[in-house]
Amino acid sequence: MRRSEVLAEESIVCLQKALIHLREIWELIGIPEEQRLQRTEVVKKHIKDLLDRMIAEEESLRERLLKSISFCQKELSTLCNELQVKPFQEEKETTVLQLEKDLRTQVELLRKQKKERKQELNLLQEQDQELCEILCMPTYDVDSTSVPTLEELNLFRQHVATLRETKESRHEQFVSIKKQIILCMEELEHTPDTSFEKDIVCEDESAFCLSLENIATLQKLLQQLEIKKSKNEAECEGLRAQIRELWDRLQIPEEEREPVAAIMTGSKAKVRNALQLEVDRLEELKMQNIKQVIETIRVELAQFWDQCFYSKEQRQAFAPYYSEDYTENLLHLHDAEIIRLRNYYEVHKELFEGVQKWEESWKLFLEFERKASDPSRFTNRGGNLLKEEKERAKLQKTLPKLEEELKARIEKWEQEQSMAFMVNGQKFMEYVTEQWELHRLEKEKAKQERQLKNKRQTEAEMLYGSAPRTPSKRPGLTPNKPGKVRKSVITSMCSGKKTPRAARLRANKENMELNGSMLSARTFKGFQS
Repeated sequence: MRRSEVLAEESIVCLQKALIHLREIWELIGIPEEQRLQRTEVVKKHIKDLLDRMIAEEESLRERLLKSISFCQKELSTLCNELQVKPFQEEKETTVLQLEKDLRTQVELLRKQKKERKQELNLLQEQDQELCEILCMPTYDVDSTSVPTLEELNLFRQHVATLRETKESRHEQFVSIKKQIILCMEELEHTPDTSFEKDIVCEDESAFCLSLENIATLQKLLQQLEIKKSKNEAECEGLRAQIRELWDRLQIPEEEREPVAAIMTGSKAKVRNALQLEVDRLEELKMQNIKQVIETIRVELAQFWDQCFYSKEQRQAFAPYYSEDYTENLLHLHDAEIIRLRNYYEVHKELFEGVQKWEESWKLFLEFERKASDPSRFTNRGGNLLKEEKERAKLQKTLPKLEEELKARIEKWEQEQSMAFMVNGQKFMEYVTEQWELHRLEKEKAKQERQLKNKRQTEAEMLYGSAPRTPSKRPGLTPNKPGKVRKSVITSMCSGKKTPRAARLRANKENMELNGSMLSARTFKGFQS
């Protein structure tokens, strides 16, 4: 039995006891039956009124709970739709009071979520508005009247974070470009004249609109200033080059050059004007010393002719070089020619350096060939012979490879330029082939001369005997007697046979000739193939 039921029975017992006690009091007092009845009616009425009021209150509570449940159910449904969450599932077999409490708790929770989402949405919108004003971009498209979903808020957060990163990136770019622009303006001594330039230099960095258009305009302005700066630098460097060239041509002493050192750097207007004044002064001095200047240019021309491997005919083609009529026109012709030659050398510098490297390797190769045919090299005891053989073997590999590389580069150059690459008046590869052929002919001539010399020496030995030699004095060996040598030679001559020594000598010489010609023959054969 429930405690409430027990309490209800106890209440009935208490009421009964109270009524009995009342009757006893009335009995003792002597209240007549009619008055007892009236008094009992009054008690009944009081009790009934009390219970009716209590019942009414409890009925009112039940109605309020039902109304609250209905209201919470409606609001909960609305909130679930706005927040796009699953509808609340009511528990089965629950009391009205518990259901109302559960619904009210859920409503309060969803109200809190709705409020938080709306607050975050408003904050994100404010941040988006501020960033978009700085970046000059349209604001994020979001419905501010509805409650955003978690996914929509997440996307909005990412968008704002991206805007913030974009702002930081553009601000850094703006600050960097601004510094470069200010430096260029200072170098050019340029005063901001447009409103945009003034905004860049004078206005607060945080107030500058970081739009793509403004960034592009900034870059364009910087590019224009850098072009002007580069032009000024190139102009100043050109003037400096003229000054150095005139110094050298006029043989200006160092003590006269030192005062000008202050303007040999920088490109500001005052520096440029000072450089121009120095050039004008030197040009005037050049005209006063025209013969000396032309002679200096001719020395430089000769150097470029050598570096460009000009032939005698190519050198003679520049007739002003040989003129002795030192006029201003002759100077101009020399100036134009030296400029043309300098540019020509710079354009073909890599090829000329390759040819120069081949020339040096070729001379070294010929030197090794000469040493290889020298019998005295075998008497070397300092290790030079081994070193020479290593260098010779290395050169034997690198020389043909260098020729092949030059051949490929020259063929490519000739295709691009539609003209032949000339060295000393002829095509380079023809020049290389000619050098190899001349070397082969010289080797052949030297070989024939040695063979003729050996033949004559052998014939002389057969007729007169070999020349007496100082006997070896090594320990344990007895020198041959001259009589025995002569006898053996005479015997050999009479029998028509060659002496073993003479045969060995000729064999050694033939081996030396073969060793000396192996490199040239193999290399030339590989080149021709």
